[in-house]
Amino acid sequence: MIAWLRAAWLAVLAVAACAAVPAAQATQPEPVKAIRFGVLPLGGAVESRALWTPLLADLGRSIGVPVSAYSVSSYEELDRAIGRDEIDMAFLSAKMALDAVTQGRMKVIAQIARRPGMPEHRAVLLMRKAPPFNSLEALLAKPESWRLARGDSRSVTGFQVPQSELFLPHHIAMETRFRSEIVDTHQATALAVANGDADVATNNSTDFERFREQFPVEAERLQVVWESQPPPGAPMVVRRGWPPEFQARLQSFLTNYGQGKGPRADAEREVLKTLRAGFGYAAADDSALLPQARLDRQLGRQRAMAAQWVNDAAREQRLQRIEKVYADQVRMLGGTPAR
Repeated sequence: MIAWLRAAWLAVLAVAACAAVPAAQATQPEPVKAIRFGVLPLGGAVESRALWTPLLADLGRSIGVPVSAYSVSSYEELDRAIGRDEIDMAFLSAKMALDAVTQGRMKVIAQIARRPGMPEHRAVLLMRKAPPFNSLEALLAKPESWRLARGDSRSVTGFQVPQSELFLPHHIAMETRFRSEIVDTHQATALAVANGDADVATNNSTDFERFREQFPVEAERLQVVWESQPPPGAPMVVRRGWPPEFQARLQSFLTNYGQGKGPRADAEREVLKTLRAGFGYAAADDSALLPQARLDRQLGRQRAMAAQWVNDAAREQRLQRIEKVYADQVRMLGGTPAR
């Protein structure tokens, strides 16, 4: 009898152990079989994809996983693709990255490396050199007479920084005060002013330098009339649910790319130059987005203070919501709130 009970108990344990194995296996992340890299539009979709193709090819060879470019023509399209989980890795504007990270979809692993003496990346305003629409003072005095070409609202240098640092302090809302507006890529906004389809364009120093190389005749017609403080940097993000060891491999590839010696490293450095990342990429984490969280907060407060409200209590409620969102973002990004 005792032997029978012992055998039955061992059988129950064996069944339980066998049942537990699939459950444990189910919790293990599946191996990554392919990477869809989201390409932020700089010029046209085809041109932007071509810029990234050499680095993505090198990445695929390094990690043994095929990498394809998911190229779009607008920030909005790329944002929707991220929301549909159609993007696994991307180089995003700080605003888009902040949204993707706080939604739990993405994680920051790298950003462009900076070195002392490097030209600072800044938002700029472009106008034609020839009058009459070539004066910043005239623009700020009567914006309703001017035609604006600007970036998407998710663009840090094409919208957010000019709005926060220049236009809102002069009581000008970019979306409503101008005679007309074109919303497009940095290349397209510069071309619009150069060709007389707009009077002023938001842009940035990095993309305007690329524009000078690609369109020297058109660039010669333009001048920079305003530049910002250095804005929040654009990071490289990857799917948060990927295995940590795979994320580490991607980070290692980026931080070592173009850092060696010999013909291969020389070729990699040429690729980095075309991507305006001459010194390569530095390791980063989600805290790299804290400056963007502060910019979002600042923009929200500026808009709230400029808006008309039913009473002061309504404005105060809005300001409190802005502060709560900011505090939540800072906690998620692993930082300390800045005042």
